[in-house]
Amino acid sequence: MRVAGLLLAAGAGRRFGGPKALVAHGGVLWVDRAAAVLRDAGCAPVVVVLGASAAVVRARASLAGCVVVDNDDWASGMGSSLRAGLSALAGAGDVEAVVVLPVDTPGVTVAAVERFRALASRASLARASYDGAPGHPVLIGADHWPAVSAAAVGDAGARDYLREHGALDVPCGDVADGADVDHPRDLPT
Repeated sequence: MRVAGLLLAAGAGRRFGGPKALVAHGGVLWVDRAAAVLRDAGCAPVVVVLGASAAVVRARASLAGCVVVDNDDWASGMGSSLRAGLSALAGAGDVEAVVVLPVDTPGVTVAAVERFRALASRASLARASYDGAPGHPVLIGADHWPAVSAAAVGDAGARDYLREHGALDVPCGDVADGADVDHPRDLPT
């Protein structure tokens, strides 16, 4: 069974002061780090959705081996990026599920993604939790892709769909930090 990785990296990072895909920590761009986490956890293909500053991200990032998709509607929120990524995977009939990761969760590890790959099936629906709070990564089986795409609007992404359809809660605090980094003051040290 193939499990894809979907990296959402299209936002402008208004609260952060620029696109988070271009943030570097330890000399590595977040977009490269997150793509490597998905790839190293065995996800294939890895789809990266770009939007704001896409040309700059393409020029600076090393996304070799990734399927890069442009989301021209990126300003409408994460939902459009999720739809763009799922659409790119729709033709990959042998992919049974996708692990979704936003670029601004640099504390998510290979071990966390592997935990989701182990749960993957066409019917799977799961999300990480940290101290009981929902977070990323998220696992979406291919059977859910059409309905998730229809429900993904604004910045909510798949949040409402996951809640309404009883997504499995997968504690990940023992192997990752799921904090979204929204401001430079939140950067890991």
